[in-house]
Amino acid sequence: MNIPSDLKYTKSHEWIRVEGNVGTAGITDFAQQELGDIVFVEAPAQGSAVAAGAPMGSVESVKAVSEINAPASGTVSAVNADLTDHPELLNADPYGKGWILKITFANTGELSGLMDAAAYAAYVAESAH
Repeated sequence: MNIPSDLKYTKSHEWIRVEGNVGTAGITDFAQQELGDIVFVEAPAQGSAVAAGAPMGSVESVKAVSEINAPASGTVSAVNADLTDHPELLNADPYGKGWILKITFANTGELSGLMDAAAYAAYVAESAH
């Protein structure tokens, strides 16, 4: 399983790449594997407010529909339009071309509550038992 060390992770299997006051977010490799083939992604509109830990959209796979939770609070500054026609990018490249949105942070202090790669790897291993 791929767990990049430069990202922060949530217990609901979202990731965020912090670049100054903006974070790029998506679902983890573990999440996309659990979901199976992704057929639709619903993300909030650019300019929408999102709250850490609260639902901000959903991912639909051939198995189920799963909520996506915001890894941080702030304003949606960009949405990955490529996912509209190519939701399978979440399966193929969850940490790259499969990013879902960018958030301009309301409070970067919230990020300290997220897991680093080592903690997330341990969390996934623990929840697999």
